[in-house]
Amino acid sequence: MAMGSSPSTAKKLAENIERIEALGQRLMAALSSRTRSNPGIEAPGPELFVTAANAWVKTLSEQPGRVLETQVNYWGETLKNYANTQMALARGQFAAPEDDSHPAGDKRFANPLWRSHPYFNFVKRQYLINAKALKDAAQNLQLPDDTARRRITWLTDQIVDMMAPTNFLATNPDALERAVQTEGESLVKGLENLVRDVEMNGGDIVVSLADREAFSVGENVGTTEGVVVDRTPLYELIQYKPLTDQVHRMPLLIFPPWINKFYILDLKPQNSLVKWLLEQGHTLFIVSWKNPDISYADVGLEDYMAAYLEAMDKVRELTGQPRLNVVGYCIGGTTLSLTLALLKQRQDDRVNSATLFTTLTDFSDQGEFVSFLQDDFVNGIAEEVQRHGLLRAKLMSRTMSFLRPNDLVWGPAIRSYMMGETPPAFDLLFWNGDSTNLPGRMAMQYLRGLCQQNAFVDGGYELMGHKLHISDVTVPICAVTCESDHIAPWKDSWRGVALMGSADKTFILSESGHIAGIVNPPSKKKYGHYMGSRDFSKDHHAWRESSSFAEGSWWPRWGEWLAERAGPMVPARDPGVGLSSAPGTYVHERAA
Repeated sequence: MAMGSSPSTAKKLAENIERIEALGQRLMAALSSRTRSNPGIEAPGPELFVTAANAWVKTLSEQPGRVLETQVNYWGETLKNYANTQMALARGQFAAPEDDSHPAGDKRFANPLWRSHPYFNFVKRQYLINAKALKDAAQNLQLPDDTARRRITWLTDQIVDMMAPTNFLATNPDALERAVQTEGESLVKGLENLVRDVEMNGGDIVVSLADREAFSVGENVGTTEGVVVDRTPLYELIQYKPLTDQVHRMPLLIFPPWINKFYILDLKPQNSLVKWLLEQGHTLFIVSWKNPDISYADVGLEDYMAAYLEAMDKVRELTGQPRLNVVGYCIGGTTLSLTLALLKQRQDDRVNSATLFTTLTDFSDQGEFVSFLQDDFVNGIAEEVQRHGLLRAKLMSRTMSFLRPNDLVWGPAIRSYMMGETPPAFDLLFWNGDSTNLPGRMAMQYLRGLCQQNAFVDGGYELMGHKLHISDVTVPICAVTCESDHIAPWKDSWRGVALMGSADKTFILSESGHIAGIVNPPSKKKYGHYMGSRDFSKDHHAWRESSSFAEGSWWPRWGEWLAERAGPMVPARDPGVGLSSAPGTYVHERAA
């Protein structure tokens, strides 16, 4: 064979070419099925770019020396990088120059070739020079307010991350090495993965984060034994079979978020909070929310609050107890706080205590969501809701992903499309991809009334015939937050708890993020937690300074708090046969 190639290699090459042609046709067909996009949700509005341009002109006119210095530094670093590489090549050693620019801890540049190979070393250095120049230019702009600055910084970071050399085949040594080792098979498998994702997402490129075939809800995740004891158009209520002969008299009801499915709290037996609570002797109920379709377009926050009250009534009826303890997670906790304020104004004392997991109630600081909560994006979402009746799961998932693009967008895309790897069999990422739609009316009430207007804190939020205020939350509160949570930053959660009217407030700060910090079983001994004083009269900095760190999970600490408020032990309650077995039917509904 020509150039020393074997018959088997030639045959494999021909087969790969044939596969690529077929996949290319499928890819074009899938891309052509993509529906017309809404510009309002694709990028910031023109006002932001006008603001940036005006700020540039203002900086240039008022501080020309600063602008010139930045430009000179950039070109100087670029020429220096080019010269160093040329000198290394000229010496004939085919080695990179001494490299002190390697970003510590950046997994993208872990391959040794980024240091040793002159081509990849040059590319890496130039990328870092470009990134620094862009960030410095954005930082030097004289912008009108902090919101504009944070939005410009966010947009600059998105551009910098997107243009990383690891995101392109010709400048990714890992992908090139894999292609050579597999005789191109990795690239064909990568194309297969790309086609699969585009076909599965209606023409949009949405990278799969987990192997969807590796898990089945009710079989190897969400398996704790229980029954559905009530079903309404908005939720199923699950009661779990007790694991102890004696249980606390007062039942416990969990309201998970309806942005994702409830089984995040019941993934596998070894990390199931549901199973752990049963082992602590609680009569446990959990709500499994309906995954809305277009018929739910007019469902609002008040409908969810009514569902909270209905579920509480059903739990009280089934257990014969007039009072209960409740838990709300994320938006489930936000809505629980609204419901607690409503109960206070109605003089209804059914709730004995409430626990809030990673819950925001004060939105005065919009944190990393500031770019998505300005009128240009929110108006775009309103148009999307008007068109579809829903805030579709795909848009919500994409928004969350671009808060951590290297971990949730570019990194997975590299592994799947360039390296040809199968998505990992990871239960948490499987759950993350099993997202839900949001009813259009509820989504806009949340975005406008809570996030933008901060009405629950500023003046009160009018719902169900009442003006609800955060100070009306007076039941005993335990708030659990997470140190590196980018969805509900702990300092913002703390501020909301500080504004609540309860005289009995406990605050726990777990290590890790929005999910891993909550799904943190004692057996893992992975993440510790902070406990501080119950003094909320100062600020979160003072609370943190007064707090003490404890190794291991916060679950036992919360378990003690809950047990003190759950009453004496009584014989365990048998949930009976119910309407169907847990995890019910609603949890299996996938977002269209």
